[in-house]
Amino acid sequence: MKKKQILESARGKVKNCRICNDCNGVACRSEIPGLGGIGSGSSFIRNREIMKKVKLNMNVLTMNSPISTKCHIFETELDMPVFVAPLANVRGNYGCDLSDYEYNKIVLAACKKENVLAFTGDGVDIEEFFEKPVQAIHDNDGFGIVTMKPWVKEGVDRRIEFLKDKKYKLLAMDVDSAGLPLLKGNDILVETKDPISLRYIKEKTGKKFIVKGVMNIQGALAALEAKADAIVVSNHGGRVLDDSLSPIEVLSTISSVVKGRMTILVDGGIRSGNDIFKCLALGADGVLIGRPCGLAAIGSGEEGLASLLNEYKKELAQAMKMTGCHKITDISRECVTVTK
Repeated sequence: MKKKQILESARGKVKNCRICNDCNGVACRSEIPGLGGIGSGSSFIRNREIMKKVKLNMNVLTMNSPISTKCHIFETELDMPVFVAPLANVRGNYGCDLSDYEYNKIVLAACKKENVLAFTGDGVDIEEFFEKPVQAIHDNDGFGIVTMKPWVKEGVDRRIEFLKDKKYKLLAMDVDSAGLPLLKGNDILVETKDPISLRYIKEKTGKKFIVKGVMNIQGALAALEAKADAIVVSNHGGRVLDDSLSPIEVLSTISSVVKGRMTILVDGGIRSGNDIFKCLALGADGVLIGRPCGLAAIGSGEEGLASLLNEYKKELAQAMKMTGCHKITDISRECVTVTK
């Protein structure tokens, strides 16, 4: 299945998305609940606008040798440095008929087939949005990444207790969702986190720990202080703060400080293999892709998502070939130009 077919298959199954040719946040601005960005929607829109300003530097005067997109992240060999981003409450946010457990079963199966990793989500309904997705990872031989919202200690402890006898590879906390409107006004609240509260989670679980929602050097250093193994440079898809910078434009600065000291992932506006290449060139070790993967899984199931991931791999390989890169570690800052 090609990208266009995969997206078209989501029409009729997804009520809260217009399935735009370029998923750029313009048509759905301010639509929360839904898939748009908060406020004016400018942060979601900026994520795509800045991504487009990064251009690939073509270089074909190189040795003709095989291209490999394989990489080694989190002590795991993956077929490409791509992760499916966490999505929660797919029925409410996307307007589809899948439960979160059903959705995550599809995603995890497709990722296992394509040898990449997926994050599951979390939400207000702990059983539906956290426990059942975690169970899907457990049923998948632990091949997946658990995500936890930045709940106050009571919510964190309840989730850690549930995880005690479950198989999973890594644990992430998307601290950027501390400002997500959909989480406000509930019995258990979310909060911003400092290094001490983050280190508590890592020590309690004993798992490799990922902090998602870092957008400046101070945040990256705080994650290091918390003994986090990785960060995700992310503004939560532009859905939590209006008028914010995009992850791609702060990535190089953050990478210049913490590269080699922790794994650096990034998300926000990534829609192709070329976009993946841009992120790697600007300092990321890997990328998270959310909305397109969600639409593929909902619209065409395991086959659709697997096909989309395979398309990304082919596009990434083509970008590497045309820029003189034969393996992922060949991709460097010199491979791209950021235009004004």
